Amino acid sequence: MPDAHRPRSGRRYIGASRLLVPSRMNSPSPTERFSTDRPLEAERPRCVGPILFARGARSDECRLTALLVLGEGDAPPVLRGPRGEAKPARLHQFFGWTAWGYDFALPAEAGASYALGDRAFAVAADMTGDIRVAFASCNGQEAGDGERPLDERNHMWRRLALEHRTRPFSLLIQGGDQLYADEAMFCHPALARWAKASLAEKPDIAFTPEMREAARRWYAERYVKLAAEPAMAEVVARVPSLMMWDDHDIMDGWGSHPPELQTSPVGQGLFAVAREMFMLFQLGIAPDGVSPLAPDPEGLSFTLGAAFPRLRVLLPDLRSERRLTRVMGPAGWRAFERTLASVREGERVLVVSTVPVLGPRLSLVERLMNRMPGTQDYEDDLRDQWQSHAHRVEWRDFLECLERLAVDDGAQVTVLSGEIHLAARGTMPFREGGGDLHQLVASGITHPEPSALYAKALGLLARFGEAPIKGCPIRMRPLPGKRAVYTAERNYLVLERRAERWTAEWELEKSGRSPPLEI
Repeated sequence: MPDAHRPRSGRRYIGASRLLVPSRMNSPSPTERFSTDRPLEAERPRCVGPILFARGARSDECRLTALLVLGEGDAPPVLRGPRGEAKPARLHQFFGWTAWGYDFALPAEAGASYALGDRAFAVAADMTGDIRVAFASCNGQEAGDGERPLDERNHMWRRLALEHRTRPFSLLIQGGDQLYADEAMFCHPALARWAKASLAEKPDIAFTPEMREAARRWYAERYVKLAAEPAMAEVVARVPSLMMWDDHDIMDGWGSHPPELQTSPVGQGLFAVAREMFMLFQLGIAPDGVSPLAPDPEGLSFTLGAAFPRLRVLLPDLRSERRLTRVMGPAGWRAFERTLASVREGERVLVVSTVPVLGPRLSLVERLMNRMPGTQDYEDDLRDQWQSHAHRVEWRDFLECLERLAVDDGAQVTVLSGEIHLAARGTMPFREGGGDLHQLVASGITHPEPSALYAKALGLLARFGEAPIKGCPIRMRPLPGKRAVYTAERNYLVLERRAERWTAEWELEKSGRSPPLEI
């Protein structure tokens, strides 16, 4: 890890997350109904899944894991595929459920499928030729997500499911905030009191067993409810997913908070709970396990690298070790560098940076907010960005890693990101004839669109330009067919390889499909 990534002393942080602003805490959330001794609800699903996880593919097979959650005591079925049966392995037991995992492979051929009980699921398992990849992020909203009407909430999931029925996807990449855990802070009165407490008070508040179990129940039930929603369930049972978490999967702004919050017993306790459920529902592994795609056997970083025919997907973990003065810690950088070393010459490389790696000059806004009273509540949102003044050296190092892939290994590098609740794209030229880095942003699939004014403000800011690597200016550009740089509509992204040429298209809620962009 470069020395520049070590924490620098002397930084002063005066902001706090919007989640933890007292004015947001005065109204009780609907989620306060949760408690550790609440009886299991009769309407809760006793069977959730399967959720399909990608484990890589070769020219002859596609390797997969299926996650199935059943009521405690229910016998899991055997998974049947063309190459025989796969027996379930117990991954976890929690609050009246048991999670089962099935590791198996499908032949890389048209018409491949697997069956669980009396249900069969077709999978586009042949990734040797033309393929289609979907990318989505920000699957929720900060408050009231569980109370939204499903027809409104999951409109874009239904559209994605319909598209898959007609033109199947081989892979679904989910790029952060698959779960919005903001309301977990209200699942126990003591957690709500901690959230309202001052920074000086937070380190002295204990994370009690009752608080832990209330938080575990909240995360577990929210994940199960999401997985049971029909439109989403149809897709994730048939399209293998690769997922990486971002802040809302833990708590809003995780890693960009002052130490008094992040290292407090409650902060660390909530992180451990979020980590447990993330491993199960987003990685498809036991909470004490290690993903077969992870180069860090110790599990300090969840960075993943997955290989497919002529395609590599790299998912660095930008949250587990994040602090005010760094994005990735020592374990994260070691893991990321191992995934970079695995890339073969000439491969297409999709790098999932949950926070956009190319964007406007947000450091100007960050410095201005430091000096303006009443704006510090939003500083964690700006500190979250690669463009923050606190991360500038590390940001340049990250971009130079991608440049080496393009120049030294002849890789074609594209970055996929979410987080900003807009559709956007940017480019940056590599040096020494390495071509262009494309940044494609698709966010969010269910998060409500922000205001047009917000999108316009970011577009104006993009005019200032940015060049973290000398001679390599970042340019934010409109989507094909658009005039504005940022598009404020819910959306998902479709990547397609056809005859070795890659294109990108955004599916936009109101204006429909964007023209294809060659990348």
